[in-house]
Amino acid sequence: MLRGARRPLCCVRAWGRLPSRSLMDLGELVTALNDFASLSLAESWDNVGLLVEPSPPHAVSTLFLTNDLTEAVMEEAVQKKADLVLSYHPPIFTPLKRVTWKTWKERLVVRALEHRIGIYSPHTAYDAVPHGVNNWLTKGLGACTSVPLHPSMAPSYPAEGSHRVEFCTDNTEHLDMVLAKIKDIQEIFCLTTLPARVDGEEQTRVSLNCSQKALLEVVALLSQNSLLYRKTEILLLQKPLLPHNGMGRLCTLSEPVSLSDIIERIKSHLKLPHIRLAVGASKTLESPVRKAALCAGSGSSILKGTEADLYLTGEMSHHDVLDAVANGISVILCEHSNTERGFLSELRDMLAVHLQNKINIIVSEKDRDPLQVA
Repeated sequence: MLRGARRPLCCVRAWGRLPSRSLMDLGELVTALNDFASLSLAESWDNVGLLVEPSPPHAVSTLFLTNDLTEAVMEEAVQKKADLVLSYHPPIFTPLKRVTWKTWKERLVVRALEHRIGIYSPHTAYDAVPHGVNNWLTKGLGACTSVPLHPSMAPSYPAEGSHRVEFCTDNTEHLDMVLAKIKDIQEIFCLTTLPARVDGEEQTRVSLNCSQKALLEVVALLSQNSLLYRKTEILLLQKPLLPHNGMGRLCTLSEPVSLSDIIERIKSHLKLPHIRLAVGASKTLESPVRKAALCAGSGSSILKGTEADLYLTGEMSHHDVLDAVANGISVILCEHSNTERGFLSELRDMLAVHLQNKINIIVSEKDRDPLQVA
């Protein structure tokens, strides 16, 4: 670059920070965020991860946390010179067919790219992890132990392949031919042969793992020999459950507490002047709460059918509330994002440690639940 020449604006935006500020490359930061809460734990329907990426190189000095990325919050992020917005809820969920100035979500993308601001969303990955949103919400109940209502599955199988195929034969010569053909099939794993006694006869048991695609070829091969095919067993391998990760929480209080005391604890924890309450059939405000099932956000599908004294969530459908009350379960509703937003302050502190204080982390002051009591 010639002396006195002006740097391109994009370089000034990405790298022109005060020397006292630390920087992280966007790719490095995204990797660290994924390590903090694996995106593999998110629900299959969710849209998580890096949603908007400025052209590289992109350095991050300020990470901006929000529960919902509205236009007011985006303007705040611009004013505070954020380089990456971590929005708990994904602002892009339904696929965008165009990016214009017509709708508010399209405008978010335009504004982000104009100001070289990335957007990252963890959503249900943060719901699932043991240091996430639901765990924070349990603290509003007081001293308790908790387990996920719906444990997450591990992202991969304990062994390679999704299916296991086993069969026995006493025809060694034919078996050698079959094994040779099996070894030619792609995506066959853990092929083993062991001596076995079946119905008093010495035979050879063959076991292998394979993918769904390879399974079709293996079955087609074995079906050419009707005797062999009749002795074939096919097992669908299951991904193991992760007992400390998952959706919702079932909480057992250290000591029973009256419903009225629980209400005050929750209001204090969430910093709310009020909540919505449905008292379970035959219950009163003085009824003891021993077990509480909770789910941040909209918890109907997660809580339904769970035996507990109390359901705690942001919102539930009218009929799901009626079902719970009829079963003697009290329901506390706090509005959707009110059961999530308070986690951001705790998240800021945890990320500061996780990222070794390399960057500035700030929480939005404009982010708020859209509903209010009039």
